[in-house]
Amino acid sequence: MKTPQSRFILPGIALLALSCASTGVFAQAAPVSETAGQSVQDDGSVTKTPPIAEKPDPLKRRLSDHEERERRKATVAELKGEYKKWLDEDVRWIITDQEARTFKSLANDEERDSFIEQFWLRRNPNPDSNDNEYRDELYARIAYANEHFAAGQPGWRTDRGHIYIAYGKPDSIDSHPSGGTYDRPMEEGGGNTSTYPFETWHYRYLEGIGDNIDIEFVDTCMCGDYHATMDRSEKDALKHVPGAGLTQDEETGQAKKADRFSGGGLEQLGAGPMSSSQQSKQFDRLDQFAKLFAPPPVKFTDLDAFLTSSKVLTGPPFLFDVRTDYVKLTNETVMVPVTLQIRNGDITYSTKDGDSVGTVNILGRVSNITHHIVYTFEDTVKVETPSDLLQRTKGNMSVYWNAIPLPPGRYKLEIAIKDVNNPDHVGTWRRSVDVPKFDDDRLSSSSLILAGEMERVPSKDVGTGSFVIGNTKVVPRVPPTISAPVTYHRAQNLNFWMQVYNLGIGDNKRNDATIEYQVLDVATNKQVLDSEESAAKLNPNADQLTLEKTMPLAGLEPGRYQVTIKVNDGVSKQQIAQSAPFIVEQ
Repeated sequence: MKTPQSRFILPGIALLALSCASTGVFAQAAPVSETAGQSVQDDGSVTKTPPIAEKPDPLKRRLSDHEERERRKATVAELKGEYKKWLDEDVRWIITDQEARTFKSLANDEERDSFIEQFWLRRNPNPDSNDNEYRDELYARIAYANEHFAAGQPGWRTDRGHIYIAYGKPDSIDSHPSGGTYDRPMEEGGGNTSTYPFETWHYRYLEGIGDNIDIEFVDTCMCGDYHATMDRSEKDALKHVPGAGLTQDEETGQAKKADRFSGGGLEQLGAGPMSSSQQSKQFDRLDQFAKLFAPPPVKFTDLDAFLTSSKVLTGPPFLFDVRTDYVKLTNETVMVPVTLQIRNGDITYSTKDGDSVGTVNILGRVSNITHHIVYTFEDTVKVETPSDLLQRTKGNMSVYWNAIPLPPGRYKLEIAIKDVNNPDHVGTWRRSVDVPKFDDDRLSSSSLILAGEMERVPSKDVGTGSFVIGNTKVVPRVPPTISAPVTYHRAQNLNFWMQVYNLGIGDNKRNDATIEYQVLDVATNKQVLDSEESAAKLNPNADQLTLEKTMPLAGLEPGRYQVTIKVNDGVSKQQIAQSAPFIVEQ
C-alpha cells in the first residue's frame, strides 16, 4: 500500500516549528544523605553521635547499563496469548527484524500495547484518521489467505498466503489446478511435458522489487500445498522420466536430457533455443526471490547508519532546522507535528529540459527512555523550479511536515537528511522532546504556533494531509533555534493558532472564560495590540476551543515583538498563558 506523497511547501514559507522541546539526560542519580543522632547515658547525660551516611537503597539507585540489561532479561516474560499470536501470526510477514527484536524485549503488557499501537500508526497512510486502512487491509488479506490457501496448515502460513498478505492480490494468475499437458514457452526450453498443479502470479509492480514480477507456486505433493519456487522445472512431472517431456533441443538431438542435471545451475529446464539468455538471468531470479521473502527493509540504510552508529560526516554538513509542536488527540495520545525547514540554496539541483529539481531523503525516528524505537518515518521530497528562476529562489525556504502520534512522556527525536544529487551532503539532528499529558481537570493548551500560512481546508480534506490540523492548514514558521524568534516582513500577516482544553462548564451548561490577545513591542515595552473576547461567543457549550487569528503587520515598525494569549476560566478559576517571539523586517 503506497503512502501519501509528501511535498515541500515552497518559497517564502518558514519551516518546522520547535517548541516546548527540552534537552537533557533521561535519568538522574539519587542523592546520598547524612543524619546525626543522640544517645542518653546512665548518668542522664546526652551524647551526640556523629553523622551516619545512609546506605543507598539498592531498589532506588540507578542501575548500570549492564544491570539494566540483566534486569530486563529477567523480567521479560515468554510471549503468550494474544501478544504471541500478534507477533507470530498477524504481523509475521510485515514486521521488520528490528521491530520483532524490540517487541520480544518488552517487559510488560503496557509496553506491548503501546508498541502495537505505534506499529500500526507508523503504517497508517492517514495518521490523522482514527481509521487505519493498512491494518484493515492486512487483516482482510489474512482472512482471505486462511479461507483460500489452507492445506494441512492455516492459509497464512503457506507461501501463497505469505505473498498475498505481504503484497496483496496479484494483477493476474495463470492457474493449472490439475496439472496435465503443458506446452513450454521458449524461455523454458520449448517442447511438451506434463506438470504437477501450479500457479504463476503476476504483479505489474512491487515497490522495492521491480516491474513485471512473476512468482511460481507448485503443488508437487498433489495435496493443495503450493510452495514458491525459483526453479521453473520443478513443476515438470516428467523431469526424471527418461525420454519423456523433452525440450525442443532434446527432441532434435541437439542436447541430451541427462545434461539438465550436470550443470549445477539454479534451474533444470534443459537446453532450448533461449537457454543461454536464461542462464544469465539466474542471479536476477535469486535476488528477486530473496527480496520477496525478506522482511521489509529500511529504505535509507545509509542515513540509518548516521543515526545508529553516529557515523562521522565526510562532507560539509547539510543544515536544517526543526520545530516540534503538541496537539491533544485523546487523553492518552498527543499529536506531535514535526516540521523541517531547509534553505533552498543548500540543496543540489539537477537540471533537465528547463527544470531544476532538488531531491532530499529524510529519515526520522523516535525512541523512548528505554531506547526502544517507537516511531519511524522515511520520505523522499523534491523541490522543483524553472531553471531560469533557480538563482532567484535559492534564498527561499522549503518545509516538510510529519505528524507523529505519541503517548505523553519523554522521547528522543533523531532526524537525518541527505542531498540525493550530492551524496556526501548529509545532515543530522537530535533532541529530547517532552510530550505533555493533558489532564482532564487542568486547564491547558496546545503549542502556540506562529504560521506563515493558515487557511481552512475543504470538508473532504478535514484531518488529512500535510500541515492539516482539524479543519485548518497551519504551516508553522520555524526558528533557527528553540528560543529564537521567527521572522516576518511588513507586507505579510502574522497568523497564530492554538487550542485550549478543559474549559470549565457551569451549572448553566456554558463555559465562562475570557481570551486576551496581546502583542508587545519588546524595544519600547508597549502593547501594540490588546484585545479580549469571550469563549461563550466562540462556542458557549464547548470545553475545547480552537483560536485562529490573523493580524496584518503593515502598521508595525521593524523590530522585535512578542505575541501572548491568556485564558482566564471563570468556572474553574484557572489561568494559562502562551507566548512566542517574532521579528518584523522591512
